[in-house]
Amino acid sequence: MARGIVVQMSEKGDFKKTFKFLKAMQEKKFLSNLDKYGERGVQLLSENTPRDTGLTASSWYYKIEDDGETLTLTWYNSNVKKDYFNVALMLQYGHATKNGGWVEGIDYINPALKPLFDEMEKDIWEEVKSQ
Repeated sequence: MARGIVVQMSEKGDFKKTFKFLKAMQEKKFLSNLDKYGERGVQLLSENTPRDTGLTASSWYYKIEDDGETLTLTWYNSNVKKDYFNVALMLQYGHATKNGGWVEGIDYINPALKPLFDEMEKDIWEEVKSQ
């Protein structure tokens, strides 16, 4: 007769910390400080935006959107010319001129937000671990 495999398990303690962690994840408590990051991103973008009149630099804002499954923090710039020409993106990526020339873009958005993304990653991970 073939012998089966016997698996024995024992546990010590309880699952209070696990349940607390899962409840915090479900309630998205670890992302409760998104406004802080949104405001800091606006500040960094404003400080790093190339200036002529300062209008583009002062036109940054953010939105936090929650569709029930995903929480999204997005930065926008409201300085739009002719209803379609976003000046912040023109500065970032470059643009054509009226006479057929090209103005090279300046990568100012990525370097401005990189330290914030690093800080967010560290802070959010610490908050997740502390739950």
